[in-house]
Amino acid sequence: MEIDYRSLFQIRLASYDDIPSIMGIIDEAFRKYQKMADVDHVDALYETYDDVKKDIDTKIVLIALSNGEPVGTVRVEINPDSTAYLTRFAVKVNNQNSGIGKQIMNLVDRIMIKKNVSRICLFTGSKVTPLIRFYYGRGFYIESTDDSRGYIRAKLVKEYDQTEQ
Repeated sequence: MEIDYRSLFQIRLASYDDIPSIMGIIDEAFRKYQKMADVDHVDALYETYDDVKKDIDTKIVLIALSNGEPVGTVRVEINPDSTAYLTRFAVKVNNQNSGIGKQIMNLVDRIMIKKNVSRICLFTGSKVTPLIRFYYGRGFYIESTDDSRGYIRAKLVKEYDQTEQ
């Protein structure tokens, strides 16, 4: 029996049918993030079905599946000035460190280059070392820090070489 490995892992645009799965992934991953960042409030844990629906309508929302099971998600908003903002990047806890996050980010990079985005930014807890390392490994750097949410968040930026486009 031959196995079709392409069916084992997939990343695609999310649909409304994916909203409950996306919310579950976000809830699980951001509860872990909340503990790691040692913070009381994380906005991602309070979003509603309608919030996710609105993002599907207005942003690039991706969902990753492993053997048909939703395991990761990310949202990207492309701004009129050819910059982008990445939010709600999450991988289910049991699937972290398996390469799924890297694959999601690689697809984000390909989409950004295709859409002529010059730079993408995101915010993450500056004390969450595994995330900082992950983003550094994907070509991001810390541009600044901010404590407006009650903890130190790093603004990470990745620039895309226009000659690659």
